[in-house]
Amino acid sequence: MLLHHYRFTPDTTLIDTEALKARLDRNTSPIGAVREVLTDIRSRLDERFKSGADIRDLVFGRAWCIDQLLALLWSRLDWHDDGIALIAVGGYGRGELHPYSDIDLMILLESDDDTPYRESLTAFITMLWDIGLDIGHSVRSLNDCEREARDDVTVITNLLETRCVAGSEPLLERMRERLNQMDTWRSETFFQAKLAEQRARHQRFNNSEHHLEPNIKSSPGGLRDIQTVTWIAKRHFGTNIIEVLMQQGFMTDADMRIASQSRAFLWQVRYALHMISERGEDRLLFDHQRAIATLFGYHDTPERLGVEEFMRRYYRVVTALVELNDMLIQNFEENILQNDQQPEVVPLNNRFELDGRYLRIRGPHVFKRRPSALIEMFVLLAQHPDIEGVRAATIRAIRDHRHLIDNGFRADLRNRSLFLELLRGGGMVARELGRMARYGILGKYLPRFGHIIGLMQHDLFHIYTVDAHTLRVLDVIHRFRTPEGREEYPLCAALVARVPKLELLWIAGLYHDIAKGRGGDHSQLGARDVQGFCHRHGVPRRDTHLVSWLIEHHLLMSTTAQKRDISDPEVIREFAAIVHDEVHLDYLYLLTVADINATNPTLWNSWRAALLRQLHGETRRVLRRGLENPLDRQEWIEETREEARALTQCMGGECQAVDALWETLGDDYFLQYSASEIVWHTQGILQAGVDVMPLILISAPTEDMTDGGTKVFIHTRSVNNLFAATAAAIDQLDLSIHDARIATSSNDWTLNTFILLDDDGHAIRDPARLKQIQAHLIEELDDPDDYPRIVKRHTSRQLKHFRVPTRVLIEQDEANQRTVLELIAADRPGLLAHVGQIFMSFDIALSGAKIATLGERVEDVFFITDTNGNPLTDPELQKALSDRLCHVLDAEAGIATPG
Repeated sequence: MLLHHYRFTPDTTLIDTEALKARLDRNTSPIGAVREVLTDIRSRLDERFKSGADIRDLVFGRAWCIDQLLALLWSRLDWHDDGIALIAVGGYGRGELHPYSDIDLMILLESDDDTPYRESLTAFITMLWDIGLDIGHSVRSLNDCEREARDDVTVITNLLETRCVAGSEPLLERMRERLNQMDTWRSETFFQAKLAEQRARHQRFNNSEHHLEPNIKSSPGGLRDIQTVTWIAKRHFGTNIIEVLMQQGFMTDADMRIASQSRAFLWQVRYALHMISERGEDRLLFDHQRAIATLFGYHDTPERLGVEEFMRRYYRVVTALVELNDMLIQNFEENILQNDQQPEVVPLNNRFELDGRYLRIRGPHVFKRRPSALIEMFVLLAQHPDIEGVRAATIRAIRDHRHLIDNGFRADLRNRSLFLELLRGGGMVARELGRMARYGILGKYLPRFGHIIGLMQHDLFHIYTVDAHTLRVLDVIHRFRTPEGREEYPLCAALVARVPKLELLWIAGLYHDIAKGRGGDHSQLGARDVQGFCHRHGVPRRDTHLVSWLIEHHLLMSTTAQKRDISDPEVIREFAAIVHDEVHLDYLYLLTVADINATNPTLWNSWRAALLRQLHGETRRVLRRGLENPLDRQEWIEETREEARALTQCMGGECQAVDALWETLGDDYFLQYSASEIVWHTQGILQAGVDVMPLILISAPTEDMTDGGTKVFIHTRSVNNLFAATAAAIDQLDLSIHDARIATSSNDWTLNTFILLDDDGHAIRDPARLKQIQAHLIEELDDPDDYPRIVKRHTSRQLKHFRVPTRVLIEQDEANQRTVLELIAADRPGLLAHVGQIFMSFDIALSGAKIATLGERVEDVFFITDTNGNPLTDPELQKALSDRLCHVLDAEAGIATPG
């Protein structure tokens, strides 16, 4: 497709063809001279790019320069007759070349016999390789082109974009005539094939244009989407001339402007990407995002990084292209596939009707005469889940009239009532809010949402833009209500069915991150924002308070589960006091699970799920008991002992031996473990006897269990380096520790439990793998003084790109007489083993650990004491420990320590 209102004019200052020809005539080999010219062309174009030249001149200019070189080199060989031509295909066939793009060539022959040209062809292709051109080439006769095009849509697509660079121009015209006469790839068949290609390509990117490292060519909203509609248009109309496409009603002037401006921006990004990476790179990797942002003039501010601003523009551009692509594909489907069909038209009201299974307006002036229809249509779509989509003309009308959504529109009671009706509909609310966002209506109606469109955070934790994450939260909430969700999230499915007002959850999902990027605490700012929304839309005061509370505390549950010791009754009581009642607890649990799932697919694993279920269950027990009558520490211990005793008796346990063992364990042990875990430990220890050391028990959760991870229980003599040795041994197995509970009996035996997951965040269930883990740990821990080697595993490219300076926070847990150390550091293999070594060198005893990996960083919490069981209260010791952790971990991660 030609760029809007643009005609390329060759720039003869880029290459002096006559001078080059004269130089080649004086030399036997053209290689050196042509290489110099190519280097000069690249240098000149790069300087023009840096100076802000029109990207179209650079992209087309490079292709034109290559045309001149190839034609000149072609002319130096004897081709005997006019039965051969040098044809540009693909992107080069469109006259486009970026700095390191492949130069796709086809040698077109009139005859199937290439014998007369074989020697010259070999010399020509070899010469191009020797010069250093990145070429892709094929040799085809006219018959080959016709035969291969019949069998392969990629071939016919490639041959749609051809130019004659040298040789016989009439030969190319004959090829085009043959292709045009083919009935194999009629418009309908070609459209369906290209649509299937696009859907498969989009699926590889999870049908989302919002990725941390998008592919500017192949991701949704990328250059390939523009090319796809161009190919379809060319095959259907026989041209890609702008005027013809507009006359046919396929595109409007506004469509062309969006396509032209968006493609120009993506071309700028692609040119910079090639120039910086010095290769044909189309992935916008972290390695290059900052460099391109700086090149484009984006700078860091106190509110936002320059690279985040650059990527925000990128996401907004591709979002606009996705919308345009959707509309054009829909337009094609209506005009090509359904041209001869007359689907039943069913009026829904005076403004909308069903055209088959698609919604459309009943006249071109519906939105102008009644702007509230811009909201009403989504209410209808939510109420009719069987409607497949919206007709292309209606999508275009939405785009042309969304400017009507202004302050007066937002203040209109009809529009506020319609939006609240959508939220209260109970049908496909999430789908229609997502459609509102895609068509640009949601950001207009809720300006706060408009501010977060394309907003990203430059880290590995938040892998979607804020608006995309918000819509994913709504999708997850909807999933709770589906049959699949009932299997995947059983507790959520039960809770979402009983919350009093589902619309409050939709509102909380919409607003929970809406204040990001504005500076300050986004939870508090968002809570104030949603109060304004609720007031404008007539939400009752009690409901407004609940939604505002949810947004202000939407991180509370995940933080408590992942960073606090939820086996501590005091922690549960504090959390319950904030939550106050079961209604708040249920809403918060649902929002928390949806938020984690929608932030990063790798975050939601069986262990996090188990932590949140445990926190929800324990808190509900406290709330039902009554906040004024909390379960104290000693009652908790006694209840656990009694339940465990009942289980051991049911299993035929020897009471005297059980009591003797339990007397050595201490009260904290019965806080840390559930009754079923205590029975598991007790049976294992008593059956093995004291001669088995170390005793390694492994429990893999079955499909119907909710423990969340593979449990490894270690019972052995207490030594200072046991945690460090265990962490190193587990790291050798390519497994990750997500929780550690450390207990020591009165006779100096340890009872340590680790929760393990594999690299994909799953529990290990394979019996052979479990036996391997058990054998490895026994071998490594039978003599802890023989310290396992800390493995040096590969650190991923993405982790290497981020630098997270180590931070250590130390505070006292007075209730439990221990010190809490929070470690924030760059994630890397072997981290826990290094931490364990440092604790060992300071004679620090570990009683528990919470391990949380959040993208490129870890936020781990360790519960520690000295070897006498006392908290670390000496400020000098705290500082020395903190300094050592920072120095060692930063040095190991290649981060310079300040000062």
